[in-house]
Amino acid sequence: MVDRVVQQAIAQVRTPIYEEQFSNNSFGFRPRRSAHDAIRQCQAYVDEGYKYVVDTDLEKYFDTVNHSKLIEVLSRTIKDGRFISLIHKCLRAEVIVKHKFEETEIGVFQGGPLSPILSNIMLNELDKEIERRGHRRYIMGWVNYFKIADTKSLLKETDEWIRRRISMVYWKQWKRTKTKFQMLQTYGMPEEEA
Repeated sequence: MVDRVVQQAIAQVRTPIYEEQFSNNSFGFRPRRSAHDAIRQCQAYVDEGYKYVVDTDLEKYFDTVNHSKLIEVLSRTIKDGRFISLIHKCLRAEVIVKHKFEETEIGVFQGGPLSPILSNIMLNELDKEIERRGHRRYIMGWVNYFKIADTKSLLKETDEWIRRRISMVYWKQWKRTKTKFQMLQTYGMPEEEA
């Protein structure tokens, strides 16, 4: 319980400072930003003429963060050694594995109040490099994309295509003109149109 209070205090103090440094092209785990905002931005880039959007998911990211590298990155902004030491202690906190306490040597704890900002601090390095190369990046988790996506018109087109294909199959099955005439009337088509 105490560790979560400490993490929350650190996050509340550091988030406003780091938010100013983070890329405008990063949407994951950010205050007042969401995956829906990232999708809207992607749609705007498509409207500008961009042809590709790449959605990345860094597999096992939280499990593989190098503590030394993270502390090095934090030290560029945080000059108080005691504060850095406190964050390092949070990173190295023991976890229970098979009913035994083990010290954490790599990775960032998941689900804690501090993990989102620590992950964005590390990913900010990637953002800077990608932007230097002229690309844009969005980190998004799995969300209900269909709220934003233009699926209604796509589904309408697909429905029309499927109906045409099914009609063609029936038309071929009915073979004879008399059968076609009878079946069209059975399905409700007026005699003069059949």
